[in-house]
Amino acid sequence: MESDVLDVLDLRLLSALEVDGRAPFSRIGTVLGVSDQTVARRYRRLVATGGVRVVALRDAYRLGQDQWMLRVRCAPDSALAIGEALAKRPDTFWIGLASGGTEVILLTRPHRPGDHDDLLLGKLPRTPRVLEIRAHQLLHRFYGGVDGWLRKFGALTEDEIAALRADPGCVSDSGPGSGPPSGPARLEPDDEPLLAVLERDGRATYPELQRATGRSDSSVKRRLTALLASGAIYLDVEYPPRIFGYPVSALLWITAVPAALSAVGRALAAHGPIAHVSATAGSSNLVASVVARSTADLYDYLSGPLGRLEGVQHVETTPFLRRVKHLTYPVAR
Repeated sequence: MESDVLDVLDLRLLSALEVDGRAPFSRIGTVLGVSDQTVARRYRRLVATGGVRVVALRDAYRLGQDQWMLRVRCAPDSALAIGEALAKRPDTFWIGLASGGTEVILLTRPHRPGDHDDLLLGKLPRTPRVLEIRAHQLLHRFYGGVDGWLRKFGALTEDEIAALRADPGCVSDSGPGSGPPSGPARLEPDDEPLLAVLERDGRATYPELQRATGRSDSSVKRRLTALLASGAIYLDVEYPPRIFGYPVSALLWITAVPAALSAVGRALAAHGPIAHVSATAGSSNLVASVVARSTADLYDYLSGPLGRLEGVQHVETTPFLRRVKHLTYPVAR
């Protein structure tokens, strides 16, 4: 890691939060070998200066919900305004400007059936200055979501990761643990107040969750534990990769031989620069997000590890000019 913003302890702290985003600072400090005051101080600094946040996300794959990657070609003077308008929607993520500022790329995960129809068939086609919309449905996730990119740094040992995980089903004041998904992954209508808070702050305290939901302390803990254990939701760490010394990012639209689709997807998932890769329906059958230290490193990856993969027929690389939104909140301008 080469960064002017973070040091090794910061990376280990964020990696710990990727393992259990609600782990108390005391447990994280014990695992990392520092005091809980040091952990709390580092976390507050990362939030204030690094744009770091812990947020809860609904796992569309576990819930059986559609996900779409949209490429919206716009008139050059309107892409930013369209991207910022899309960023205000709760069902959009990872919005960026690409193609010289003429294209808005985003992920949309509808919360309710029919929501994608509203965006794809209703609002976007009627938006002035939108010239073309290409929609790619995500079919299968090879890497991303619950598998965070930070783990590829190897900042934590397997023993440290195990120590950070609470026992599956454990409910205590330290928060619910993380374990293998158990039970059906589904959300109930009365989960919405709980999720509304956690999608803003995954480390919200139980008193905050009680006030938002009107539930008792034990009821909130049981429901949050059940949602995490089933895989219906998961906790993610939000951060701009530039704070790790990786300011360059791009999307790769890959066409693989159908018989090699799964093998190529699994191989990409193991590559260090790949933060997300999924099989898609559309003009390409894989989409991957790649991060790099520089354009030279991006070229080295494209011509090296990616270029050597058997079964890859075509690659279109779309570098991002800027991010408009990461997960659940707009990026500060």
